[in-house]
Amino acid sequence: MLLFNRRRLLADRARLGRWGEKRSERFLKGKGFKTLARNVSCRTGELDLVMVDPHGVIVFVEVKTRAGEQFAPAEAMVTPGKKRRVRRAARYFLACHRIQDRICRFDVITIVVGDCGPPEIRHYEDAFTP
Repeated sequence: MLLFNRRRLLADRARLGRWGEKRSERFLKGKGFKTLARNVSCRTGELDLVMVDPHGVIVFVEVKTRAGEQFAPAEAMVTPGKKRRVRRAARYFLACHRIQDRICRFDVITIVVGDCGPPEIRHYEDAFTP
């Protein structure tokens, strides 16, 4: 269900990003995931969502929310540099919480809001390697 003012949302990139992260978290919870942390920042990078999948795997989720894909697909915004920063932040998170021995993976969720209709959500499991 799409309950938001699309014009206002698309006018503010920070709001669009926050909305996308919340929407992604709800999407994953619907698939049986549990939330460990949101918006974890450290010197080495930032983690949008840290979740646990139904099998107990720790999942670091990078969320990309876009108004449209006229110029490039949303997945293209997860650059090699971004992946490197997410990996470093994940290592930091695991070390701080003393859970380095747990299996983990890196997922990407893209949300394309578009001009009309419901937003398109794509979930890429194991999108890049640790």
